[in-house]
Amino acid sequence: MRRFVLDCSVTVAWCFENQSDAYTKGVLGQLAVSQASVPSLWPFEVANALAVGERRNKLTKAETDRFLAILADLPIIMEEQAHHRALDGTLSLAREQALSAYDAAYLELAMREGLPLATRDGQLKRAARTVGVPLVAP
Repeated sequence: MRRFVLDCSVTVAWCFENQSDAYTKGVLGQLAVSQASVPSLWPFEVANALAVGERRNKLTKAETDRFLAILADLPIIMEEQAHHRALDGTLSLAREQALSAYDAAYLELAMREGLPLATRDGQLKRAARTVGVPLVAP
C-alpha cells in the first residue's frame, strides 16, 4: 500500500468547506488506496483547529463529532517517534528551514520515512522542495 505524510492543514480543510479545494479533496480520495502517516502531534493540532472552529461558531459540536467519526475510519497511522526527535532533528530542521517545530515534525517524518508530504502550507511546501521531499499530487 502506498503511504504519504498528511499534515493538519489538509486534514482540517476536509472539515471546513471554505478551506476545501481540489487538492485537499484529491488527497482525501487517495486514502481509498493509500495510507497516511502522521506525527504524534497531529491529533492535538486537529483538536485545536476544531475547538477554535467551535468557538468561532464555524462548527457545532455535532459537526465536530461527525468529522471525528469520519477521521477515525480513515487509514491514518500515528507515528510515535516524533517526540523522541523533537529536541534534536526536528528542532534543527525548524531552524534550518525557518519552520515552526510543528511543521518541522511533518517534514522530519517525511524525510525519515522517505514519503511524500501532503500540505497546503506554503512555507512547508518550500521547505519540502528544498530538502528533496516530494509533495503529494492529487
